[in-house]
Amino acid sequence: MAVEEFELEYNSSRENLTIPEYGRNVQNLINYAKEMEDDDERQVFVEKVVRLMLQLNPHSKNLDDVREKIWLHVFRIADYDLNVTPPKGVSVQPEAKRKKPEIVPYPPNQMRFRHYGGNVHAMIKRALEMEDGYIKDAFVEVIGSYMKMAYRTWNTEHFVSDDVIIDDLESLSDGELVLTDNAEINGLAQANRRRRRPENNNNDRRSNGRGGGRSNGRGGGRSNSGRGGGRNSGGGRGRR
Repeated sequence: MAVEEFELEYNSSRENLTIPEYGRNVQNLINYAKEMEDDDERQVFVEKVVRLMLQLNPHSKNLDDVREKIWLHVFRIADYDLNVTPPKGVSVQPEAKRKKPEIVPYPPNQMRFRHYGGNVHAMIKRALEMEDGYIKDAFVEVIGSYMKMAYRTWNTEHFVSDDVIIDDLESLSDGELVLTDNAEINGLAQANRRRRRPENNNNDRRSNGRGGGRSNGRGGGRSNSGRGGGRNSGGGRGRR
């Protein structure tokens, strides 16, 4: 008995998929359309392929530009070598196969005391441009309070003294910004700590308050001085 031999075809030996999300069958259909000689038949065939591609992406039907997107993908898979007429309003133009990402701008200089963040440096720069006076002193106090809050956010295990904040502020401003003796820089740090406190403690307080009020008020009033006393006194008088 003769044994038939089959030649297996692997994906590694096949043509690379231009847009893998549509699969190899769609790419084969578009390549087949490129070989069709009749223009009208090719036009109808490609329109059916477009409807098939729409069915493969049902989540995209609500998009306004989905049909234009599908036609662009058809021409991209065909390597822009497809003699068909796209719908009115669809402009098919060759695109780069791989778009280069935009260059991310990096800061030119190294940031000092990076744990404070870039906002502190911007605030210090703005304070150096202000005129001396009460407004500037108040703004410098806000900067110191923000620096302490930022420091405690990233250093929760250690105590942060005011002397560290004062020294760092003078260092960042090259000695031009100095906090006054009566400056208060714990406001933002304390507010941030209260905001992080879990709500379970508040719920426990509410439950304890409600329970105590009900038991002491209503329960005690009924048993001692309310209905109980009135009924006993009235009953005694009737029997006498």
